[in-house]
Amino acid sequence: MVKSQPITACGVVAALVLTPLAALPASAADTQTLSVDFSHTTGDFRGGASGALYGLGDEGAPTEALLNGAAITNVSQKAPYGTQHPSGDALKVEDGFFQKHGEDMYIYVQDYYPDWPYNGGARPGDDRTYNLSDGSYTNGGNGIWDFLEVTEFVADAVASDSSYPESYVFIPFNEPDGGNWYPNWGAQQDQFLADWQSIYDTIQRVWSDAGLGHARIGGGGDTRWQPERSADILSFAKANDSLPDVFIWHELGIDNLATYRQHFADYRALEVSLGIDPIPINITEYGMLRDMGVPGQLVQWFAMFEDTKVDAQVAYWNYAGNLSDNSARPNGANAGWWMFNWYGNLAGSQTVAVTPPQLNAADTLQGIGAIDADNRKATVLWGGTGDDVTLELSGLDPEVFGSRVDVEVRETTLAGAEGLANTPRVVEAFDGVSITDGATSLTVPTYDRYAGYQLVITPAQTRDVQAEAASQAWNASSEAEALQLTSAQAYTQNPTASGGWKFLASGGRDVGSFNRASSKADWSVDVPADGTYRLQVIGSTPGKPGQHAIFVDGESAGIIQYTADLALNDTSRWQYRGSAEKLVELTAGSHALSFRASENGSSVLPNADISLDKVSLTRVDEGEKITYPASTFRLVDGAALDWDTSLQRGWASISADQHADVYLTAMDTGYYDLGIDWASSDAGNVTVSVNGQVSTLVTSTEAGRWASTARVHLVEGINEVELHSDAASIGKVSTQRAREADDAQVSVEAEAATLGGTASVSSAAAGSNASGGKYVGYVGNGAANTIAINRTTGIDQPGDYDVTVHYSNAEVSGRHDYNPQVVDRRIDLAEAGSPVGQGYFRYTYAWESFWQRSVAVTLQTGDQPLVLGNASAYAPNIDRIVVSPRVLGAPTTDALATPSGVLTLSKNQTTAGEEVSVSGSEFSAGDVVTLTLYSDPIELGSVTAGADGTFALDAMLPVDVPAGNHTLRAVADPSGTQAEASLSVAAAAGGGGSGSGGGGSGGSSAGGSTDAGAAAVAGPNRASSQSPLAVTGAAIGPWAFLIGVGAIAIGGLIVSARRARRS
Repeated sequence: MVKSQPITACGVVAALVLTPLAALPASAADTQTLSVDFSHTTGDFRGGASGALYGLGDEGAPTEALLNGAAITNVSQKAPYGTQHPSGDALKVEDGFFQKHGEDMYIYVQDYYPDWPYNGGARPGDDRTYNLSDGSYTNGGNGIWDFLEVTEFVADAVASDSSYPESYVFIPFNEPDGGNWYPNWGAQQDQFLADWQSIYDTIQRVWSDAGLGHARIGGGGDTRWQPERSADILSFAKANDSLPDVFIWHELGIDNLATYRQHFADYRALEVSLGIDPIPINITEYGMLRDMGVPGQLVQWFAMFEDTKVDAQVAYWNYAGNLSDNSARPNGANAGWWMFNWYGNLAGSQTVAVTPPQLNAADTLQGIGAIDADNRKATVLWGGTGDDVTLELSGLDPEVFGSRVDVEVRETTLAGAEGLANTPRVVEAFDGVSITDGATSLTVPTYDRYAGYQLVITPAQTRDVQAEAASQAWNASSEAEALQLTSAQAYTQNPTASGGWKFLASGGRDVGSFNRASSKADWSVDVPADGTYRLQVIGSTPGKPGQHAIFVDGESAGIIQYTADLALNDTSRWQYRGSAEKLVELTAGSHALSFRASENGSSVLPNADISLDKVSLTRVDEGEKITYPASTFRLVDGAALDWDTSLQRGWASISADQHADVYLTAMDTGYYDLGIDWASSDAGNVTVSVNGQVSTLVTSTEAGRWASTARVHLVEGINEVELHSDAASIGKVSTQRAREADDAQVSVEAEAATLGGTASVSSAAAGSNASGGKYVGYVGNGAANTIAINRTTGIDQPGDYDVTVHYSNAEVSGRHDYNPQVVDRRIDLAEAGSPVGQGYFRYTYAWESFWQRSVAVTLQTGDQPLVLGNASAYAPNIDRIVVSPRVLGAPTTDALATPSGVLTLSKNQTTAGEEVSVSGSEFSAGDVVTLTLYSDPIELGSVTAGADGTFALDAMLPVDVPAGNHTLRAVADPSGTQAEASLSVAAAAGGGGSGSGGGGSGGSSAGGSTDAGAAAVAGPNRASSQSPLAVTGAAIGPWAFLIGVGAIAIGGLIVSARRARRS
């Protein structure tokens, strides 16, 4: 169920109480507890659960940004010369896979065969004679088992043609117990074992002949944990020196969430009983349709496999090239992708003990905890329950985290398989939380059981995590079933129906039967200000693009256009969900938004029978700034978080041969102001690469802290940013939409371009999202069949460009019982006869449904046309092409201001040896503020700022302070906030006084007096009417502040911290 209100709004700052463990009240009935002990490590983070079966289609499908951001470490793909599926050949996708996080490439040798089960389910005999150089064959036997020949030329192809043969693992037999050649173990055991040995020996011989040493081979490969078969295989293999290098089985059902750990324990016990050293495990298929793209489901699987330190691959239930339904569109994230991303971000950590309410139980709260002691960062991932979750956190070593920490919680909610999921919002943020005995706890409201959550804890940072959270763009959402429905029906989507063979709906329900002229869903929503808002609808458009009319307060606001979704069978029709987005103008206050199947009330719009799952609004007219702090970076090759440098605590320190990766979201293609807060100890620079292309260089001519901005072109979905420097610290990266700059893009309708050969214009069907109602088909399949874009103003210079192609591709080849046999179509781009780029364009479900995919090119001329084609095969249908300079203008760099607070003294004239009451405000919660008297520095004491950023302290001046005008300076750690106040000091009577000459007492300031001339003085960067110091003349008595250090010291018992959370 969905907790709290059906309509949620984000962007409000509220209050929340965190408590240490000992003070926790009993959990309420609707709250579950997840305990995490960071002192109890369970091993190095493995990261192997982020595998995928046929997660890759062709090179670039999915894009490198999606593949790298998801940190896919292991995949199983098609064998060379294979015919099981049209795409997914291991040799064709290996370069992209191994570029960053890829470790192991598994190949299903039997995928040489086109049918499922393989070879009709029967073990082949000796009916063919194969050409071992290219995999072709002639009918008729040659005395060699056919599959042995297949295995030999597959192994030889990898040995000869792969650049990474040592990273391959051969899987000779896939699900041999499930209808693939050996289902009857009693009758076929001897045959299987003999075949295993023959296959094993053949692969090792090929490897040896190629000088490659030992080939890695995986088995047994059963559909499920099969203890008897596994024991027989291992016993035989041990006796015959053919033990698998990786042991394999599948965990596919709902109940496997409850039974896997016992299967794992049984397997390890079997190894012990046989005297076999532990063999690495890969669960090469796991999960059902209902788990894919669903963060609250995926984290349950991730937790089991990470707990047991095995590799595992999400199952392949639909088509190749979309990370097994864990990505959206050609380059976008769905909510499941973000769970992969968070999981991959744990690299370099150690996992820690996590105790859920129930361990081996399906569809329950589960989590992963990890600590990166070197970077002083602790992380928890969780999901799987509809109840609110209390996190009991212990074992936070004060030597690592200090006494106060910053806490951020991010949330990603189900958006459908093809629904674009924006960068997860910070839904809880706390500055300077007090830690007592290494422990604290907090309760996080849960959206629904399908949502996923990430908690990040660091020592108190320079940045204000609460302020950043509060500055997020306003957002509100509602479940579709909570809207006012007319001529439509809400349906319950049971997550266990059909054994998990279904796609899930947010909140467990959706709205359908939206097929009459009177069908509508009305949403009453309050927005905070006049402006532009992005409306997003999550729903399923079965097999064809469709439309709904949008009305605001009874007036038409135009059409919202949906692209087609998968609808090849009843499982996917109205269940496989995507998203549609539209900008709407709203005034501040209450509005009625209406989603209608008819624009005129009498006729139904084309293909309007669309199921609705969820709707949301996000304010975007202010640029929808999204901040990515250094604590969320992937730090590579020694880059690390810096906790020692003043004003840069929590920043990423990068030097030569190191870099940081950041994964940014663009909800639409266009220009964004990319902001970078960074620091250099001398003249320095940061090189910024976007999606594999160097985009810009930000520089400084001297030491300092800098705010640089570059206007860059980002593409719809995920953008991979790499930050390189010889010596720099980077605090954060931000994006802010610069829609006004989109005029620099040159958009050309395909039908208006120069067409060559068979390329021809077609009219789009009603309901299509083809712009202008037309598109161009029959491009490619011959060198002359092209589209040429003339170099008009804006793209008439040599340089770097993004070419965004709006295309459709619904080609399939062959058939399969459940895998759509989709074909990725390629476009080659050329200038003056020379290639400048290419890209594969994935399946769009319908020829009339158009998506976009961008290809980066570098053009050498200013006048030669940009030509799109494909000499060897058909390109996709093309609607329009948008050519965009990759960067606009030169980046700007300005000095970052030092954060400033306000310092107030009880009197601005005093005598050496006397006491002065000091109060401060506008500091950060948990700041340790040090007070120093200048010009000869004399430290007077330190105090910790309270939750509201204020402090109070009685400071005793030493008796030997020279007479004259002095400056009292407050400097805070970690925020770096500074403030100053002037103080005139007279000499003590008789040259001495009763003061100790030491630091401030740290006691109560309640007894201090207030002079009429008391000063409230701005910090060094605060706006002021006087120079150098502005005195307000207003007295601020110490009773207006906290009661000194003594009061703050008890903050460890109950610390009240501001939080950012939806209201």
